[in-house]
Amino acid sequence: MFTNDPITWKAVWRLEKYWGDNTGPEAVPYDAIEREGNLLMHGGASALWQMLLGNGTTTAGQPLTYFNAANAHLSVGDSTTAAAATQTDLQAATNKLRKPMDATYPQHADGSTPTNATITFRATFGTADANWTWNEWGIFNASAGGRMLNRKVESLGTKTSAASWVLTCSLSIA
Repeated sequence: MFTNDPITWKAVWRLEKYWGDNTGPEAVPYDAIEREGNLLMHGGASALWQMLLGNGTTTAGQPLTYFNAANAHLSVGDSTTAAAATQTDLQAATNKLRKPMDATYPQHADGSTPTNATITFRATFGTADANWTWNEWGIFNASAGGRMLNRKVESLGTKTSAASWVLTCSLSIA
């Protein structure tokens, strides 16, 4: 008899909305949305397996790019196209933007069990960034091209130049 450990991709994400560019430790958001869920992309999953193997190239022969502080980006766009695991980019035609990680991100935390271990990505979209309706977001390993790790489609509101929004996503395997 075979026993399998079932695993689940778990994403917990939070969007904090601040007036102006004040997003420091003492700043209080005027609104916050916290939810669970997103879709793991085929390209992102493949990149994770390549990294686990320590391979220097992906199966397509392209250089392997890590989801580290130098490469990771959070991206937002205005498309409402449903998420499909085969997508390689956000679906917005023009209103999409990738932002690099905030200082010290991404962060990894070991847990007392495998399901408590997480990696957290965070990026700040200042008053001059992504001023449109946010309907989709994803995590990438490059400022352009690269691999999309995950994608979420959900209406998050319309950002204007009067606000800065901070998007945070913590991933784990449960």
